Amino acid sequence: MKKDIHPKGYRLVVFQDLSDGTMFLTKSTAKTSDTIKHADGNEYPLIKVHISSASHPFFTGQEKLVDIEGRVDKFKARTQAAAKKREEAAGRVKKARKEQDAPTKLADAKSGK
Repeated sequence: MKKDIHPKGYRLVVFQDLSDGTMFLTKSTAKTSDTIKHADGNEYPLIKVHISSASHPFFTGQEKLVDIEGRVDKFKARTQAAAKKREEAAGRVKKARKEQDAPTKLADAKSGK
């Protein structure tokens, strides 16, 4: 093993989960200027985290409901709208072609072809 690659200066630190207020007392080298009084009566450095194993759905077993049906409905609406636009564009192209062909048919009819 390589020597002197691990950090030095481990100390007791309180990690506080901001989403549910859970606190963990453990060792860490993380720097912080905040402190908190722990349940054991001692004051420790405080590191605030937004999510921890106490609030993460993977560890708690609580999953957030995702509005899958709404997403599917939105997707179907977008595809239907796109299909309608394609049909309208195809109709405009056919109409334009008929208008372009009309003068030549009229000229053919006059010339007797």
